[in-house]
Amino acid sequence: MGLVVAGVVVLDCAEPEKLAAFYKEFLDAEESDATANRVEVRSSDGLRLAFRRDANATPPSWPRPENSLQVHLDFLVDDLDEAERRVVALGGRPLETRDAPGPYEERGYSDPAGHSFTLRRTPDPAPKQG
Repeated sequence: MGLVVAGVVVLDCAEPEKLAAFYKEFLDAEESDATANRVEVRSSDGLRLAFRRDANATPPSWPRPENSLQVHLDFLVDDLDEAERRVVALGGRPLETRDAPGPYEERGYSDPAGHSFTLRRTPDPAPKQG
């Protein structure tokens, strides 16, 4: 049996309650733990995100080149347009909405605290031949 029971991605932010509410609604998740300085949510597929209070937190500047991207989240979705409408309605902001070339269609966003994430749709698989 492994030593680690579960992993949690933790995002620092000034207002963890507000950021947790954004991701709770976006992911249709449930709050699984909360203290004065940290709120954790868990989605139905088991994804665990936590938001830790940091009064000095500043949002990353990605995609601007003067501050490199350190971490971001990817979310797989069936419908990019529908997911984008939900993100924006919940307070997220598009960073780039053009479709990316290659095998995926993706769009970049920031959450209300400025953390970047990508909505990615995998194209429908081609029917098997032969």
